[in-house]
Amino acid sequence: MRPRQTLAFKLVATGASFLLVALASIALTLWVTWQLEGGAAAVNEAGRLRMMSYRLALRADSGTTQALATPVQQMDATLDLLRSGDPSRPLFIPWSEEAHAAYEDVRQAWSALRGRWLAGAQVPIPDVDDLVERVDHFVSTIEQRMSYWTALLRGVQMAMVVLAVTSAVLLLYASHLMVLDPLRRLGDGLAAIHAGDFGARVEIDAADEFRQLATGFNTMAERLATLYRDLEHKVEEKTARLEVEHARLRSLYEVSELVARADTLDELARDFAGHVRRVAGADAVAVRWSDESNRRYLLLAQQGLPPTLAAQGRCLPTGNCHCGQPAATAQTRVVMGQALADGAGHCSRAGFETLLTVPVRLHQRVLGEVDLFFRGAHVADADEHALIETLAGHLAGGIESLRVAAAERETAVAAERTLIAQELHDSIAQSLAFLKIQVGLLREALRRGDMAATQATLGEIDTGVRESYGDVRELLLHFRTRTNSEDIEPALRSTVQKFEHQTGLPVRLDIQGHGLPLPADQQVQVLHVLQEALSNVRKHAGASEVRLTVRQTPQWRFEVADDGRGFDPSAQPGESHVGLRIMQERAAGIGAEVSVKSSLGGGTVVTLCLPDRTEKEPHEHAHSLAGR
Repeated sequence: MRPRQTLAFKLVATGASFLLVALASIALTLWVTWQLEGGAAAVNEAGRLRMMSYRLALRADSGTTQALATPVQQMDATLDLLRSGDPSRPLFIPWSEEAHAAYEDVRQAWSALRGRWLAGAQVPIPDVDDLVERVDHFVSTIEQRMSYWTALLRGVQMAMVVLAVTSAVLLLYASHLMVLDPLRRLGDGLAAIHAGDFGARVEIDAADEFRQLATGFNTMAERLATLYRDLEHKVEEKTARLEVEHARLRSLYEVSELVARADTLDELARDFAGHVRRVAGADAVAVRWSDESNRRYLLLAQQGLPPTLAAQGRCLPTGNCHCGQPAATAQTRVVMGQALADGAGHCSRAGFETLLTVPVRLHQRVLGEVDLFFRGAHVADADEHALIETLAGHLAGGIESLRVAAAERETAVAAERTLIAQELHDSIAQSLAFLKIQVGLLREALRRGDMAATQATLGEIDTGVRESYGDVRELLLHFRTRTNSEDIEPALRSTVQKFEHQTGLPVRLDIQGHGLPLPADQQVQVLHVLQEALSNVRKHAGASEVRLTVRQTPQWRFEVADDGRGFDPSAQPGESHVGLRIMQERAAGIGAEVSVKSSLGGGTVVTLCLPDRTEKEPHEHAHSLAGR
């Protein structure tokens, strides 16, 4: 395991290395330059020795010894300065063995001449020239040494150029290795991930922050790959779940459709048996109905059951076997293996190994049971149980709808029979009772031989027969009257025309205002009340004119008035009172009221008032919207 070196450390170390090399190069250059500057100053000082030598020679020839003291001292000081140097100027000799020898040679030659000049002796010019030559040799050695330093400076400068170029290249290469290449690898990895390749990995050998980034990237890629695999698995599961839910919704829709389409209980049970068998994948199915006391279960429909088992299960006493559960403990059950054989054993002998029983329940009342048979081991999950229970609930609703529809039809038939009975009672029955009395009187007159009474009785019988015939025709015409769902006016005009045709009496029909249309059931009852009122006019009023007034606003009001003989409302009840009672019963059925005003010789007015619908409609409309 290599020690971890941060990228910052690498960059600092690289930069510091290049900086040290650059500083060393600069220091070397400065040092060589310093040497050159000191050597140049030394050459200048050494060159002054020539001038000072000739000046001493001139002064020695023209003056005294005291005049030479100062130049001699200057000559000594210059030689001392050349030997020790002056760092502040700078001035120093780039010493070498040749330079030391040349300096000593100049020093010795000067010492010999100095003593002679100070002693006042004559110094020949050749001796001075010899000193100057020695000085020139000394300057030459210094210049040679400076030439060496100059060459060295140029070499250092060239080396610095090469070093700068090399450093730049090495710095770029180091940047590529330490930064650019790891960034490129990370970028390639990100591009691969973006393209959907979750198997992409980044390999970086350096032990720095980029390796940490690569490790984090690889961990992230592995996590994304795992999540993607899990997501694909979850999507597959969700898709499969949605397909199952779609199939179940389709099954519910199909059951709802067949429940709405079925006209009989046998048809409903047969279609339901085939559908639930297909949904559950069962080998056989039985749909059973239970009586209200839950004492037995009757087989309504079956599919796939052997004939023997179907014959045995046509009527099952409650609790006799696994099928036909008691209502108190009825629930969805799965019976398998030995538990199925421990019952009556019919299912096991027929080759079935699993039985699924689902009660058909409506409002806590058991209406029947659905039994599903499987020839192999079948373990249904909770969702399948819930689906079959829901389908059984739809079956229960369908059974109840058929029962309600049958009850409604029975109620309609009973109501129609009651209506016919009322009509017969109010018309033909009374006429027949009258004829029965007249027949008795006829027999008595014949027995007495009273021809006058016989003729009078026969006349009454003839009149009664004609009235009965008229009542029958009127009754048939009433039953053939049809209503209009939008407007009652055509039915009223038809009723008036029939009355005018039967009686020859003119009827004035007056319709006022525009109101909401009456429902069909109210129209029927209104027409029957008006027909009964017109029938009483025909039978009892002896009128010459009849008026039917209809007012539609603010509430429906029907008024039948005649100019006949009228009657005393306080008199003993008679046939007209029976008719009034029938009209009141019909009006009460639609929430209306019937009132009668009459007086002897003043005619009769029958008024039918319907409830005010302008107050009731908004409430009913809001209630219907809330129900939706």
